[in-house]
Amino acid sequence: MASVLENDASDVTSVTDAPAAMTPVGVTTRRYALIAPCRDEQQYMERTLESVYNQTESPALFVVVDDASTDETPNILRKWQEKMPYLRVVTRPPRPKGDGGRKVGGGVVQAFYAGYETIDPAEFDYVCKIDLDLELPEKYFATLMDKMESNPRLGTASGKPYMLLDGQLVSEKCGDENSVGMTKFYQTRCFTEIGGFVPELMWDGIDCHTARMMGWQAASFDEPDLRFTHLRPMGTSHKNWWTGRVRHGWGQQFMGTSLPYMLASCAYRALHPPILVGSAAMLWGFIKRSFRGEPRYDKPGFRKFLRRYQWAALFKGKSNAITAIDAEQKKVWDAKAK
Repeated sequence: MASVLENDASDVTSVTDAPAAMTPVGVTTRRYALIAPCRDEQQYMERTLESVYNQTESPALFVVVDDASTDETPNILRKWQEKMPYLRVVTRPPRPKGDGGRKVGGGVVQAFYAGYETIDPAEFDYVCKIDLDLELPEKYFATLMDKMESNPRLGTASGKPYMLLDGQLVSEKCGDENSVGMTKFYQTRCFTEIGGFVPELMWDGIDCHTARMMGWQAASFDEPDLRFTHLRPMGTSHKNWWTGRVRHGWGQQFMGTSLPYMLASCAYRALHPPILVGSAAMLWGFIKRSFRGEPRYDKPGFRKFLRRYQWAALFKGKSNAITAIDAEQKKVWDAKAK
């Protein structure tokens, strides 16, 4: 199987499937595969596994890539394999000395592909990259499949993440124009056509804009059956809030975001926790990378397409900008159909 990354066979020490004799709950003819990169997830993972187990339509396959965990993650996965007949565990070897800890951006994508390359994508209608720090509603995946069946152009979609602060669920303020990085649900045909994920920061924005360039639509929906709890709030998975938000600004600059759009984005998030500090960190990451003069994402036509959308969003609003661009890109979709 081909992918945007080539993995050395020695990168994966073992692939373990759950007992084949068991019968899954919520059997469906709509086949979807979940792939979850993880490392040291003992704190949250059982709540995610439980919510996948309780889905009204179970996955055909759930691949968890244990990226050399040093906590109880392997033992927890073994326990859940007895309960989930569709759970496969891919174990990656320990990293070289001095290279430990959680990896973000390219590291997450590499771990994802360690699992993706153990499947035949042609066997599945849908494929999803999912994190193991989420609690999902029971109809989560069924609802996304319903939406894609009613709109064949909807190539990637997700629900909306909420975080728990002081006992209250608070929206993470993600735009409607992208599927969110912690749970990216794809029509397999769309995922294959865009070439999968780019192993860099902002991979989870580049994929959606690339899909839209190719005539597909991307979206996230704030509906009861699609609102999920993000147990580790966005931007905190690596060290702390400041580091996470600086990383976000760094990734935006790599992707090709313009400075005016970045300023507007920071202003929009200024009163979202952590108040002011999060926006300041994002802007600092963006400016720091700009002054370093490092190369930006160079897919032909991508930055021009991205900035056309961003300028339209600034003057018309995101919703109107997406509606106009999706209507314009329908000609690309129609040309492919012919």
